Amino acid sequence: MAMNDSVNILNSAYLAVEYIDSFLPDNPLQQPFKNAWNYMLDNYTKFQIATWGSLIVHEVSYFLLCVPGFIFQFIPYMQKYKIQQDKPETWEKQWKCFKTLLFNHFFIQLPLICGTYYFTEYFNIPYGWEEMPRWYVLVGQCFGCAVIEDAWHYFLHRLLHHKRIYKYIHKVHHEFVSPFGMQAEYAHPLETLILGAGFFIGIVVFCNHVVLLWAWVICRLMETIDVHSGYDVPLNPLHLVPFYAGARFHDFHHMNFIGNYASTFTWWDRLFGTDSQFIAYQEKEKRKQCLTKK
Repeated sequence: MAMNDSVNILNSAYLAVEYIDSFLPDNPLQQPFKNAWNYMLDNYTKFQIATWGSLIVHEVSYFLLCVPGFIFQFIPYMQKYKIQQDKPETWEKQWKCFKTLLFNHFFIQLPLICGTYYFTEYFNIPYGWEEMPRWYVLVGQCFGCAVIEDAWHYFLHRLLHHKRIYKYIHKVHHEFVSPFGMQAEYAHPLETLILGAGFFIGIVVFCNHVVLLWAWVICRLMETIDVHSGYDVPLNPLHLVPFYAGARFHDFHHMNFIGNYASTFTWWDRLFGTDSQFIAYQEKEKRKQCLTKK
């Protein structure tokens, strides 16, 4: 009975969004996007699209999303939004991070990306324009992927902090106490595989078109680069996402090497009490601000 009720609620929500969408004006970018998508299908094989397309989406998205945080370090006005103001970025750390990223991207992640075509063929995932899901379906699927990945990340990330394991794998990621956006994927190769596996679970569950692979890549990179940015910028649109953790939440984890283990949302840490030190820290900071104002 409960399952039927849940299905009915989801169906009703889907119909409501579909009804609202029918009143929205046509997206002016839809036709150019359709033309570009069909050009891609006409001129490249599925293997080329799945492999090189996925690599390009990942690399371009990753480094473009890192640009704002990189620029912030040169803007004095933005320094008031930096969380750990006593630990500025250095060229030495950023260069070291960049070199490690290139190694991980091309020697760890690229071999995995090469399996994308075979994954889509095995599950008969379409590439065509006509089969592409509507925007609201894609948003819902990305949110579902985020929920699944967040659960995986919480428990495996917490395990990597175990005293018998930490120094061999996860310590690499914690080399930078004050994180910056580009450091989001700076990690031991084993960690890249262990925590990265959570990314693919949602794809297996929800994927009904290759475009979800790319949309979820962009969403996941947007989130992880934001929480590692080191800046708590006001009017951040990601803060509109329910239960979103954000940069301040994850920055505390890098400062203290404990607690706040989830990647995107706050509910797992709240449920298991692993955010208690962060909550106490926030209350302490609020008291300091109140005393300063007085």
